[in-house]
Amino acid sequence: MRARFWERFGLDELSREEWEALCDGCGKCCLHKLEEEETGRLWRTNVACRLLDRETCRCTDYANRKAHVPDCVQLRPGLVTELDWLPSTCGYRRVAAGQPLPPWHHLVCGDREAVHRAGASVRGWTISEADAGDLEDHIIGPSASEPDSGPSC
Repeated sequence: MRARFWERFGLDELSREEWEALCDGCGKCCLHKLEEEETGRLWRTNVACRLLDRETCRCTDYANRKAHVPDCVQLRPGLVTELDWLPSTCGYRRVAAGQPLPPWHHLVCGDREAVHRAGASVRGWTISEADAGDLEDHIIGPSASEPDSGPSC
């Protein structure tokens, strides 16, 4: 990977390895969202995709996820700016907007556990879709951006 690529290149200029490394491992994109039919407003839930390992906040079958979860959103450069439900701390979203990565991002501090210590991941507060029942019972709020950063490493 190129040195500090996230500061020097746009999303569409990244290699596959750099693109994958930009993910902070928060797991928030793997939570179910509900959309109001009348307004189109999105609501966040605490219900994790069945493929999300809720401890590591990583997909358990990333390479084949679309086969198991056909509506899984596969991020790509042009799509990042269209998804307003991505958290404000998302590395993809921040690079697309020309903003710095949060201080706890593993590319900044070298520690993949920092995202969890900063409270910026889904670790410890989600439920599996296998156990959830009705998603409406698990709404945690509107799909709004979280604070820009948090504690550093």
